[in-house]
Amino acid sequence: MAAYSSHALKTIPFSSFVKPVSTKPTSFFTPSPTKPFLPFTSPNHSLTKNLKLNSTLPHFCLSSVPKKSFTCRSQAEPVDSEKVQELSVYEINERDRGSPVYLRLSYKSVNSLGDLVPFSNKLYTGDLQKRIGITSGICILIQNKAEKKGDRYEAIFSFYFGDYGHIAVQGPYLTYEDTYLAVTGGSGIFEGVKGQVKLRQIVYPFKILYTFYLKGIKDLPQELLVKTVEPIPSVEPSPAAKALEPNATIAGFTD
Repeated sequence: MAAYSSHALKTIPFSSFVKPVSTKPTSFFTPSPTKPFLPFTSPNHSLTKNLKLNSTLPHFCLSSVPKKSFTCRSQAEPVDSEKVQELSVYEINERDRGSPVYLRLSYKSVNSLGDLVPFSNKLYTGDLQKRIGITSGICILIQNKAEKKGDRYEAIFSFYFGDYGHIAVQGPYLTYEDTYLAVTGGSGIFEGVKGQVKLRQIVYPFKILYTFYLKGIKDLPQELLVKTVEPIPSVEPSPAAKALEPNATIAGFTD
């Protein structure tokens, strides 16, 4: 290791390394020096010129520029949302679908709250000349009315109209008198439908006439708007409709 001579080392004062601190009081709110605002300049001289020209145009010059208007039009045909359309159909239980099924979940000897009744019956046009499809749903027993020899149900079910779509309903079903149920929606030509349906008991539980009062949809097809046969206990579908002959069914009828 080399030795160092005391003459080779020179002492440097500590103060030469430390920069004196200013004792002048400062404030956090003392504003910093502001730079003068410089106007925007663009390397593209023509762009700058155009911007300047447009900013100096009088108002009447700008307003004379032709404006294009945009109109958004729906492609769908207009629908009169308040127009009420009446549609009648017959539900016939021909005893060939195993319907209805009584599920006595209350485990009581008489009809009681909680009993369920799934069902599915055949559906015909109001003149009973064409097979439309089926009904499909369930009834929940709410109360047994012994004095009226019947029951009150909450019914939730659908009417299937083949290729036309379906209508869903919900509401009270009384085995001893007529009731009205709410139309809750639909599909196909019945998409967006609202309204109500009258349930008219003819022969419980085999023959029922439903009369719909529908709103919010396009005009119904004439095939469904037929003269309704008088609802009497002896009403029956035509033999052709029962036999599902081609001219006695709607397109894609639900079976």
